[in-house]
Amino acid sequence: MPPGILTLAADKVTLSPANTGFMLICSALVMIMTPGLAFFYGGMVRVKSVLNMLMMSFISLGIVTILWVLYGFGLAFGTDSGGFIGWDGHFAGLSGIGLTQLWGASTIPIYVFAVFQLMFAVITPALISGALADRVKFTAWAVFIALWVTVVYFPVAHWVWAEGGWLFDLGVIDFAGGTAVHINAGAAALGVILVVGKRIGFKKDPMRPHSLPLVMLGAGLLWFGWFGFNAGSWLGNDDGVGAVAFVNTQVATAAAMLGWLAYEKLRHGSFTTLGAASGAVAGLVAITPACGAVSPLGAIAVGVIAGVLCAMAVNLKYKLGYDDSLDVVGVHLVGGVVGSLLIGFFATGGVQSKAKGLFYGGGFEQLGKQTVGVVCVLLYSLVVSYVLAKVIDLVMGFRVSEDEEVAGIDQASHAETAYDFTGAGGGTVGRLGEALTKKVNA
Repeated sequence: MPPGILTLAADKVTLSPANTGFMLICSALVMIMTPGLAFFYGGMVRVKSVLNMLMMSFISLGIVTILWVLYGFGLAFGTDSGGFIGWDGHFAGLSGIGLTQLWGASTIPIYVFAVFQLMFAVITPALISGALADRVKFTAWAVFIALWVTVVYFPVAHWVWAEGGWLFDLGVIDFAGGTAVHINAGAAALGVILVVGKRIGFKKDPMRPHSLPLVMLGAGLLWFGWFGFNAGSWLGNDDGVGAVAFVNTQVATAAAMLGWLAYEKLRHGSFTTLGAASGAVAGLVAITPACGAVSPLGAIAVGVIAGVLCAMAVNLKYKLGYDDSLDVVGVHLVGGVVGSLLIGFFATGGVQSKAKGLFYGGGFEQLGKQTVGVVCVLLYSLVVSYVLAKVIDLVMGFRVSEDEEVAGIDQASHAETAYDFTGAGGGTVGRLGEALTKKVNA
C-alpha cells in the first residue's frame, strides 16, 4: 500500500475524479466484508451463539469508527515519530482537513484515504472474534476492541504502511494487510485464547456448524469485498498495478479452495462445503500481502500452498490443546505468514516494486525482510493481546458463567434467539399442521 509521500511543487498532482470514485467504491466493498465475516462466523457456530457471533463483528463497526475519527487515523498515518507511531493534530477528529486536500502523492482526497483505511481497522479486530465463539462477555469484548486497536492495530499499521514506519522503511512488502491485518489478528486471537481457555465440551461435543448456507454466503461476501480490499490498496489504477492485484486475488483464492479440497479429500475422504469456504478464505488471506508483488502464476502457487498448509494447520488445536473455535489461528495467522513469506520467493520485481524474490534472482534479501516483519508483528500482537486480555479478565472477567455458556450466550448477552421455532407462523408447515388438526377433530 503506497504511503503518503510529500511531493515538490514541480511534481504537483491533481485530484482524479476517476480514482476518487474508484476508491469510494473500494471502501464500500471493504465495509461489506465485516457483515460478510459475521455471516461466515455466524454459520459456523451452534444455534445458541449465532446472534452473539454476529454482534461481535458488528460492534467493531461502531467502536473502531469512532476511535478512528478521534485519534486512530492520526496515530496510524500521522507524522512519524521514531518509526513506531504517528501523530498529526489536523487528523484528530478529521477536523483540519480540506475537502480536496490530497493524500500525499496520490490523486485522492485525504478523506477518501482515511475512510478506506478505516474499513481495514474495523475488520481486523472482528477477525479475532471467531477464535472466542460461545464463551466471552460481550462487554469485555467491546472493551478489548477499544484497547486493542489503540495499542496494537494503530501502531502496527503505522510500522507497515506509513511513511517513516520502521517496517516500511526496512522494505517489508505488505500490499494490503498480511502482517498488519491477518498475522496481527491471528496472533491476537491466540493470545486471548490462552487467557479465556477452552469451551465447555471442547474435544468431547461435536460443535458442528449450524448453517453451512450462511457460511457459504459469508465466504461469498468476503470474496466479493476482497477485490476492494486488495485492488484498492494501490489507491488508483493509473499504472495497472491495481488490475494485477485484482487478477491475483481471484486466481489465488480459486487455487487455495482447490488445494484445501484436494487435501480434505485425501485426508478425510470428502469434499465439504465448509472446506470450500475455508479454503477460499485462506487463499484471500495469503494473497493479500503478495497480490502486488507476484504474477498470476505465482498467485496460483501462493494459493495452493496456503490452501494445503492452512487445512493442515486447523487440526493443530486438537493436538496442542488450544480452543481456536473457528480456526482464526489456522487460517489467518498461518495464511498471513505463508503469504508474507512467499513474497520472498515469488516476487517478480515487475509490479508494485523492483524487489525480487529468490526464484526471480533476488537472493534471500527480500525473504529476510519478510521474515523480520512476520516475526515482529506476530510477537508484538501475541504478547500485548495476552496482557490486555489478562487485565480485562482480572478487572471485569472476560468469560461468561458456566451456566450461561451451556444455556446459550445469545439469551444471556442479548436476550434474543436467532430462530423462533415456537410461534404458530403462517408458512406451509403452519397451514399443514392446522389442516391435520381439523381432520383429527372431525
